[in-house]
Formats: sequence, structure tokens, C-alpha cells
Amino acid sequence: MQLQQTQLLEETLWEAVLNRDSAFEGKFFYGVRSTGIYCRPICPSRRPNRNQVCFFQSVQDAEIADFRPCKRCQPQSETVPNPAKAKVLTVCRYIEARVDHIPTLLELSSQVEMSPSYLQKIFKQIIGVSPFQYADTLRSQRLKQRLQSREEIADAVYNTGYGSSSQLYEKAPKQLGMTPKTYQQAGKTISIVYAIAPCPLGYLLVATTEKGICAVKLGDEADKLEHILKQEFHQAHIIRDDHTHKEWIQAILDFIAGGETHLDLPLDVRGTAFQKQVWQALQKIPYGETRTYADIARNLAKPQAVRAVGNACGANPIALIVPCHRVLRSDGSLGGYHWGIERKQKLLTQESKFYKHDSNT
Repeated sequence: MQLQQTQLLEETLWEAVLNRDSAFEGKFFYGVRSTGIYCRPICPSRRPNRNQVCFFQSVQDAEIADFRPCKRCQPQSETVPNPAKAKVLTVCRYIEARVDHIPTLLELSSQVEMSPSYLQKIFKQIIGVSPFQYADTLRSQRLKQRLQSREEIADAVYNTGYGSSSQLYEKAPKQLGMTPKTYQQAGKTISIVYAIAPCPLGYLLVATTEKGICAVKLGDEADKLEHILKQEFHQAHIIRDDHTHKEWIQAILDFIAGGETHLDLPLDVRGTAFQKQVWQALQKIPYGETRTYADIARNLAKPQAVRAVGNACGANPIALIVPCHRVLRSDGSLGGYHWGIERKQKLLTQESKFYKHDSNT
């Protein structure tokens, strides 16, 4: 990550690398662009050329920027053991082993000799969600796997630790996006209408349910976009109609062309609580501006959840409406984009032109 001006200057960091200064251990990491590897400042490897080096504040920032950990200095391993982190990982393993119930906070805290309140706080800092949210997500994933394997619903409910079928059905709309029976049938009773239109980025596919937009996709070939949609909802009732919700599609087309700076359309998307938090944060990034994954994590008060933020961006089902193209790597480079780096660059260039024009008027 590019360090703030108020923090350590890069030349100071470079001196620390040259001297393998142990006083800086844990305070930063450096990446070597020519090899794609990041290291600790004390790494015994041959010193790289200065013009190939960039600096990061954390392991997460380095890996978001697509650097791999050095096998010699192993920067992803803590130099000084972190007891709190070790205990949080112990709690994770404990939760994962309890398939019949979600452990209480008191039960978890007794396993690692922490107070419940401190465990709750440190768990959220390191993992990005609370212990209950972590366990609930695991339970939901297990349920989905069993339903997809055609297990009887009553057995799936029992085997994944739901206290009762009524408890599951209360959570079903949020966790599955539909009832367990409908999910088991891969959306068989859901009706999806989609439209495809040419646009400056290739082709635009917009899919809707009766509640709102459920998918926005970009691609070079209309047939491939249709195939992707039908794979995702392979038992839903899917039809193409380029006239239904034509005004929604036109709003997105106007956005791509630069004639619209904000999209406020009805949505019908499913995701975990954390994913939705990230998507909402992305929608708050002003047109013409960008943020880093680390920025988003800090804005959510979860600075350790940089990688989780990146994963949530990658899982975004509605391109453009949730503007994940406005999130960059911490070194300022474009990073990845599900619909292609060139499209990401075009979108950012378009928005930047508008932003500069608007600022000068």
C-alpha cells in the first residue's frame, strides 16, 4: 500500500530494507514488481533494484495487489506470535467442528480463556464478522450443500444444526433467497426476465425478477452472457424480453455512456450480511472517485478484513449498479475485474472525464 504522507517516508523504508533493520519488522512489507513477490524488511534475499520496489502496510494489502509471499522470510507468518489471533483461529476451528449447533459466545470464550465481550471484539477485528455470523454462514453453506445433493429437507435441517424447520424458514429468504424447497430445485419456481443490448463495453445483460434486478453482466458475446445466466439459475423459468423494464436498461446504458452518474434501481440480490455491507459501501463511492480495498475495510470498521472485501467485490452480482470497478489495489493499479480490465479502465476513464469537467464548471 502507498503509505500516507504522515507516515513513514518511502526512502526511510527503503533504507530499512537495505539495512535489513529489525526495528521495522511488522511495520511494513515490500514487494518486488519484477518477481511478484513480497517480503519482510529483514528478508535475507538479494536486495532488489529500488525502481522495482513498492511498499505495503499489511500482508493483506500485498496479496490484494497480487504479490506472492516470499518462501524465505515467509511474511504471511507472524514473526512475533499473536496470542489473540491464535485464539481467534482456535475459536474458528471449534465452530467449524460443531455441526449440530451454533456455540454460544460464553461457550466459545471458555475454550480460549477470554471474556465474551473481548472475544466478540477481537473476533470481528480479525475475521470481519461476529462469531455468530461466522457460524451462521457455515451452517447456511452446509444446508445449501445438502439441499443441492437432494437430501430430504427435514434431514438437511436436522443435520446442519437448525433447531427447527420454522427457524430455518424464518431465515430462508435472507440466507437462501427463497424457500428451501425452491432452492433445492435450483430456482425452479422463479421467473426471470432478461434483456441484452449492445453498449460501448460490448454487450449488456440485465436480468430481473418480480422484485427487481437480480443480475447485470457485461461481455463480448450475447450468447455467452445468456449461457452464464442460465447456468446460475438452471431450473428457473427464464425468458428473454427486451421490452420489459426497458427504462431500467436504458438507465444503465446511459450510465455506461456517461450520461447518467447515479443508478437508483430496484434490486433483488442475495448475499451474506458482510457482502451486503461491502456492496452498500461501494454504492457510496462518488462518481469519478475511487477507493482501495483497504479503504473499504476501514470504512466498515473492519481493517483486518481486506481480503474479505476483495472477495465480496468479486461476488458482486450486479455490475455497474454496485460499482466495484471503482475499487483499486492499494498501490493504485487497476487490479482485477470480473468483466475484464479493459472495461474497468474504460469506465474509470469515462467517470474521470466527467468528474474533471464537473469540477471545472
